[in-house]
Amino acid sequence: QVQLVESGGGSVQPGGSLRLSCAGSGANLAYYMVAWFRQAPGKEREGLACISGTDTSSVYTDSVKGRFTISRDKAKNTVYLQMNNLKPDETAYYYCAARAGVLTDCAVKEYLYGYWGQGTQVTVSS
Repeated sequence: QVQLVESGGGSVQPGGSLRLSCAGSGANLAYYMVAWFRQAPGKEREGLACISGTDTSSVYTDSVKGRFTISRDKAKNTVYLQMNNLKPDETAYYYCAARAGVLTDCAVKEYLYGYWGQGTQVTVSS
């Protein structure tokens, strides 16, 4: 099994940027599909992006496409989410999640992921 710990959240002004980190332990994240989700109070959990276990494919939901980038650092066993031009309605708790298996593709579907981090708060306000 893999354990996931998110970091990098905090407060940022509208239009600002943050880079979230998802650090894996207990297993090599190179063998996992990894995704980022967020959930704001009163709203359902929303998938944002995923990266395949082979690190050859990534998928983004339309609302973040062009602004967010998911990537890996294999040496650090960490997956990142670079978030640019953040909007106030993107204030939420952000989670990373993982699915075992080395596949060439991924999907931003909550039911696919069995391993979840504790999350990190992102607040976008002026």
